[in-house]
Amino acid sequence: MDRIASFCVDHTTLLPGMYLSRQDGPHGEILTWDVRMKRPNQGSYLSPAAAHTLEHLFATYARNSQYSSGVVYVGPMGCLTGFYLVTIGLTPAQALQLVQDAFAWMARYDGEIPGASAVECGNYRMMDPVAARVEAAAMVPVLQALDAEHLHY
Repeated sequence: MDRIASFCVDHTTLLPGMYLSRQDGPHGEILTWDVRMKRPNQGSYLSPAAAHTLEHLFATYARNSQYSSGVVYVGPMGCLTGFYLVTIGLTPAQALQLVQDAFAWMARYDGEIPGASAVECGNYRMMDPVAARVEAAAMVPVLQALDAEHLHY
């Protein structure tokens, strides 16, 4: 089998940030974004409960934002170092603005976690809103320092 694109990225050099991971579709309109919150293999990872909480918040925010029609998927990386955001028809500037706005919102969010019930989620008790706010807040300055022209590995 061929190696998938994300395994071709040198994870020893990755820093927190937002990177265009891949471009798909007949016109390159489907963009997969690597929203990297932690340096890989450095011993500091998102806790499963914080990642799960951030997943609920990030997906809810993205799918309710002005960019909602361009959001295909929001989900955590299995390595617990960040999230994937898949968009269609959004420019890099729009995707970055969405992520900047989402993380600023998550950093201050102090309400009920959307979808955190037995009816809506397969592991609704595994949530840590406090840790999620801390992790989101740590990402805000990283994201604010980025510009749409430099979102590459």
